[in-house]
Amino acid sequence: MRVTQSMMANNLLRNISGGYSQLADYQSQLASGKKITRPSQDPVVATMGISYRTDVNHVEQYQRNVTNAYKWLDSSDDALKQVDDALNRIRELTNEASTDTYTADQRAAAGVEVDQLIQQLVTLGNTQVGGQYIFSGSDSAHPLLSQASDGTVSIVADLSQPDFSVAVNDGIQITINVKPEAVFNDQLFQDLNQLKKDLTEGTATGSQISAHLTEIDTHLDEVSSAQADLGAKTNRIDLTKNRLAEQKTVATNVMSRNEDADYAETIVKLNQQQNVYNASLSVGAKIIQTSLIDFLN
Repeated sequence: MRVTQSMMANNLLRNISGGYSQLADYQSQLASGKKITRPSQDPVVATMGISYRTDVNHVEQYQRNVTNAYKWLDSSDDALKQVDDALNRIRELTNEASTDTYTADQRAAAGVEVDQLIQQLVTLGNTQVGGQYIFSGSDSAHPLLSQASDGTVSIVADLSQPDFSVAVNDGIQITINVKPEAVFNDQLFQDLNQLKKDLTEGTATGSQISAHLTEIDTHLDEVSSAQADLGAKTNRIDLTKNRLAEQKTVATNVMSRNEDADYAETIVKLNQQQNVYNASLSVGAKIIQTSLIDFLN
């Protein structure tokens, strides 16, 4: 086959263009820090990158869920501490009012404070986090308690699904709420309203008022049990948080090995390609300079 000057020139230009394109790829890798900037450059890397990035995004979403879970748990724990304080104050008032030295007016004054503390318990039972009622179970859009004008307190939330859960990993849900009736149950408010009535009406004896102490102690035990259960859930969330951090580290490292450019290797290849490109230009300049006139001479 006869090789013409035009064929040599075209072949040279095609090779120089290819080398220049490869040189541009290496420069792009150094600038972006990634092996590829388009899927067409390496479909395998691009496909695997989508899968690895999805894994990282899943872990990050679960980490955000864990952060929200901490808000619920911390708010629930704070509310239970205030419930405990309120019940202890009610117990203190009851104990003082049960003595025979207390007059009817003093007991009535204690009854007024008990009434205020009952209202505070209703407020605590309707605690919200981000617009959601944390003691209402799955019915978090509605308050747990309602207090009528006569002081009667009733549960108004739908408790058919008492648990509120969050997803913390694929297929794993953790319940993060205090069960609605574990603390704020009907018996609590019935007992407290009866105590308030006994104090304010002034007809109850010291022993009758003293009998309420056992009831209050029972409700204090319920608060302690709820706090212990909440602590166990917090410990599990802590373990889950650590596990997710490890998963993210592993997933990020795998994604990095698949997508990120090796700077040292890329710089070496860039320099090699630069030398090849410069040599191609030098040789090409000599070939293209030769013409038919040169041969005639």
